[in-house]
Amino acid sequence: MTEHRFVCADCGEEKVHVNPSGCGGTGYATGPNGEKVCYDCCGKRDRADMRERGRAVLYLTVREGKHVVSNWPGTLTLPVKAYRKGRHNIAGSRETVWFDGPDGRKWWGVCYGDNTQLCHCKRLRAA
Repeated sequence: MTEHRFVCADCGEEKVHVNPSGCGGTGYATGPNGEKVCYDCCGKRDRADMRERGRAVLYLTVREGKHVVSNWPGTLTLPVKAYRKGRHNIAGSRETVWFDGPDGRKWWGVCYGDNTQLCHCKRLRAA
């Protein structure tokens, strides 16, 4: 069993990540300047980035029988309000989702192909 200790650059807390298999995830994200950020703070950063930029690359998955979009560690999870699967002339398939973003506005996302969960998301323009 491998144990990693680090201090989160955002919240300043010492975190412990235990990895029973000794391989795989790190228990933290690495920021643009090499700083280590805990998964909870990753969710906070992703929320703030979505509010500011109006776009994000998230993951489209199914949890408890319902579609959700989330960040990689799952600390930002948004339920999908509407889902549609269709064909795409190059990728073969296309999944389109609509959801409420962390800013309270309507967002949509698209996932191309059968072998990916990457969902390219954008805030919708106000009607």
